[in-house]
Amino acid sequence: MSATVIVVLVVLVVLAGLAVGLYNGLVRRRNQVDAAWSQIEVQLKRRLDLVPNLVETVKGSAAFERGALEAVIAARSASMQAPSDPAAQARADGALSGALRQLFALSEAYPDLKSNANYLGLQEELSTTESRIAYARQFYNDAVLAYNTAIQSFPGVLAASAFNFGPRAHYDAEPAADAPPQVRF
Repeated sequence: MSATVIVVLVVLVVLAGLAVGLYNGLVRRRNQVDAAWSQIEVQLKRRLDLVPNLVETVKGSAAFERGALEAVIAARSASMQAPSDPAAQARADGALSGALRQLFALSEAYPDLKSNANYLGLQEELSTTESRIAYARQFYNDAVLAYNTAIQSFPGVLAASAFNFGPRAHYDAEPAADAPPQVRF
């Protein structure tokens, strides 16, 4: 074998190795995004599972505003039926968060409810779950940022276009999710 053939073979092997490494890196980042999204879904499901217990506990307070409970039930139902994509989940999540904030704000006017151990425990569980959801959102958005940067930067853009690696959407909270609850008596 001539030196030229050996050099060409070495260059081809190096290029093939780089291509495989680049492809595997994109797959790894895509899988990180999928895993991060799965963690958001786990936490959202956890919250959805807590809501019926909260509603039943609050129903025990006979004078409690029915509209607030109905809003939580409707928001939970909409959240359960929302498609599994960041934009739809963010809308549903924002509606449920707003309804829960409204419910907790209204509960301040009911001393019996505020002293109910089940209610306080559920409120604490929901608060912890909200923190977990916020962390999972941040982790997901960080994974999406790394993935999108990798598929849009050179040489990743070449592999991304060749192997159909498309950009992923961030999980952006709805603007209403940051609004304080409106309390009316």
